[in-house]
Amino acid sequence: MIHSFSLRVYYEDTDLAGIVYYANYLKFIERGRSTLIREVGIDQLFLKKQGYLFAVKSLTADYHASAQMDDELTVKTVLISVSGAKIIFDQRVFNSNKLLFSSIVTIAYVTTGGRPVRLPSKTIEKLQQFAA
Repeated sequence: MIHSFSLRVYYEDTDLAGIVYYANYLKFIERGRSTLIREVGIDQLFLKKQGYLFAVKSLTADYHASAQMDDELTVKTVLISVSGAKIIFDQRVFNSNKLLFSSIVTIAYVTTGGRPVRLPSKTIEKLQQFAA
């Protein structure tokens, strides 16, 4: 199942050339992942109060084309795998059907002190609906 998150490009997202600044694609995919996690019923603020959080462990980033101010973009997220203390997502940013950006992101489940811990089985079950 593919999770979709839509957003519009604002002036603040662009650089001097009028195109989306490269680092902002990382913000866009973060919003897509955070929205997916919220929509499956995982409350990240509650987890933080309990001493746990999700942290980016690694990612790859490929830039395919540029977006400009006022473009309507869609972030599509698919869960590649979830096991132990990590989750791997395939995330892509599109303008209509045109691929702009793609990324494979590995998220670690850690204590607020940074120590990896196993994902709770209920969390895994909630995320599995977006498995590839």
